[in-house]
Amino acid sequence: MSETASPVRRGRLLRIAAAFAVLLALIGYVVVQYVTGGGAPRCTVRAPQGEDGGPRYELSAEQAANAATISAVGSTRGMPERAVTIALATALQESGLRNLGHGDRDSLGLFQQRPSKGWGTAAQILDPVYSAGKFYEHLAEVPGYSRLPLTVAAQRVQRSGFPQAYAKHEPDATLLAAALTGRAGGALTCESRERDTAGDPGKFRAELVRAFGPEVLPKARASGRTGAPAPREVSVPVPSTAGTYGGGATQRGWELAHWAVARANGLRIEEVSYRGRVWSARNSEKGWHSAGKNTPPEESAADSGTADVRIRLAR
Repeated sequence: MSETASPVRRGRLLRIAAAFAVLLALIGYVVVQYVTGGGAPRCTVRAPQGEDGGPRYELSAEQAANAATISAVGSTRGMPERAVTIALATALQESGLRNLGHGDRDSLGLFQQRPSKGWGTAAQILDPVYSAGKFYEHLAEVPGYSRLPLTVAAQRVQRSGFPQAYAKHEPDATLLAAALTGRAGGALTCESRERDTAGDPGKFRAELVRAFGPEVLPKARASGRTGAPAPREVSVPVPSTAGTYGGGATQRGWELAHWAVARANGLRIEEVSYRGRVWSARNSEKGWHSAGKNTPPEESAADSGTADVRIRLAR
């Protein structure tokens, strides 16, 4: 009797020991994350009014970067804010705003587009700028899409088996669109994790131009002397006539500023400032705050003339 029971007992003990080891590892991970402040950086979007207790939406830095690209491509194509909302809600449902390399059958990317259905090659679809552009291209062909219910407009493009699923993402997509199109200035802020990698001004400019088109940097300039130890700064002028969405220079400026904050982790952006307010990677928990006494107040940056969005890269 004892000889047959012994292997059973040994197996049970091994399973208990393995479970205990997994539990210890999990506890250790949680403790390390708590002590070091680790974990994926998060971004927060608040209601346009910015009032305490108003609606808000939290997402990862990866999701925010993809959302910023989707919005910027819409702006570049002259699409209205409603189109951006539809695109963001669609990507939230299809991929969770993640650039997936897999999906149902041959579906790929932010919008789960299929090479076999003529959306492009796999490499093209996995390029967020390309995939967002293809979505807007098809959306623009839907008559009266801006007046249609979001589920109907999205379904006309996607041909999903679950068209009503887009509806649950509309509130979050609306908040995101208001911030990323610049209508809700200062509504988007992101955490940042310090890294040892310096920012690359060339890469930053290339990404900005890919998202917004070459006209976004007609007079962009880098400040500081060559070889100086200070972080590099790129100033992006915002002409008074700028603005896809009818909000003038101020809205365009906030659109660019929010794009930079959403891309801060990937592009190693250390600081973004606009109209007397600043977001800093070192103090990202503060969100957007006053730039200080030496910076002109926000109201003095009039829409006439030009105002710069200043982006400082890590060195």
